[in-house]
Parts: sequence; C-alpha cells; structure tokens
Amino acid sequence: MTCREIINAVNEFAPLSLQESWDNSGVQLGCIDDECSGALLCVDVSPAVVDEAITRGCNLIVSHHPLIFKGLRNITGATPVEHAVMQALRHGIKVYSAHTSLDSTRGGVSHAMASRLGAEVTSVLSKSVADPETGLGVVARFDRALSADELVARVHSAFGSPVARCSVRPDGPVTQVAMCGGAGGEFIAAAKAAGAQAYITSDVRYHDFVDHGRDIFIIDIGHYESESCAKDIFYRVISEKFPNFAVYYSEIEKNPINYL
Repeated sequence: MTCREIINAVNEFAPLSLQESWDNSGVQLGCIDDECSGALLCVDVSPAVVDEAITRGCNLIVSHHPLIFKGLRNITGATPVEHAVMQALRHGIKVYSAHTSLDSTRGGVSHAMASRLGAEVTSVLSKSVADPETGLGVVARFDRALSADELVARVHSAFGSPVARCSVRPDGPVTQVAMCGGAGGEFIAAAKAAGAQAYITSDVRYHDFVDHGRDIFIIDIGHYESESCAKDIFYRVISEKFPNFAVYYSEIEKNPINYL
C-alpha cells in the first residue's frame, strides 16, 4: 500500500477541486509513492503530532488544517510549523491536508456536525457554483422542535464544548438549524435567508452578534470543537476502502484553547 493510494481515497471523497481559492489543501510534504506504514489523523499538524507519528511508526499524517498554509520564507525550526516540517522531512513522514475540500464535499464536516446533533440535512448553506450539492455549511431539520436550552444541551453533548457563546434566546422553538464547521460568521445572513432559527459555527465576531443576534440564535462552539469530526470522516473513508490498513487517531492532539 502506498501513501498515494491512501491519499487518493481521501481525495476521491473530498476532491481538491472543491477547495476555496485561498486554501492550500493537498500534499504538503514528502514522496507519496513510498509504501505507507500507517496513517495518523489530526486536525492540526504540530511538532508533537509529528513525534507521535514517529513513535507509532506511521509515515503518513492526514490533517484537516494544512501544515503549510502561507509560504515559508525560511525553514530553520524557529516556529512550530517550521519545526514540524523539518521533523517530518527528517523522518520521511508525508503530510496530506484536506481543508475546505473536506468542508465543501457531500458528507463533509458540516454534514458530520448535523449527524452528531441528530438533524437531517436538507440543503447546502453556501452552494458551490459548479455543483449545488456541494459547498460550505448546511441547513438541517430536527425531527421535533427544540427549545433553545435543549439545543444548547445537545451542542454541549455532541461537540464536547464546555462553553457556547450564544446570542439572545429565541422566543419560539427551533426546528431548522444551519451550521458551518470552522470560522463561519460570514454565512449568518445566508442562514437567516434559509429560514434557520439557529446557526452553529465558530469564531463569530462581536459585531455579528450585535447585528444578527436578535434575528437568529447564534451558537459559537469554538473552532476545534466544530471541526474535530474531520478525523472521524478520514477514518471512515480510509477504513472502508482499506479495512486492514493501520489508521490511528492522534492521542496527543488537544484543543489549543483552554476554558478556565
């Protein structure tokens, strides 16, 4: 089994053609035609995650966030990214990242969020021009109306988020909810236009709460919490294609934000 074969399975599910123009999904490091000794799954590639791959004997890391997002002018080990790049290259570890390609694909991150919440996806929030069934975010419906408190309780349970930044509670029940993994504040207006009574995302700005918080119930669950399901998607895609292949969740990776 080569690293290319594993990467192709992920790319078939989340084609790179779906990534946003500003993104850098795809092969980050290494010769992917080498035999693959195992794949380690993570949201972010840190030096600690690279060390974990070395310890586990995995020569492929599959991440959600690209290791190399902006161009590197120097690779001296002075930053965590440079350190991770040097460590990976030194030990022959390949890195592949599926970022907005995984966000936009059918069954991607936002779909997984809806599944965790027990909601059925009805449409895409911000549709791709080429394919209206792909795009960023989803709109979903619950099988019964939920109060604001019930929805927040589901959010805590589904995403393991100890804190949820919320706007004013709505007067009525929530039957339709929009959501977008990662920083999705730009799609609040689209969520309102879709008829959602609530919108779940992360990194929402203060002024978005001011401008929209009385029109739709905004729930900010944190960036890592909203995208940790990416690892579940990677695991399922690779394991279904190659059931006897060694795939591991990173046990080292933790949310870089602590709630005190």
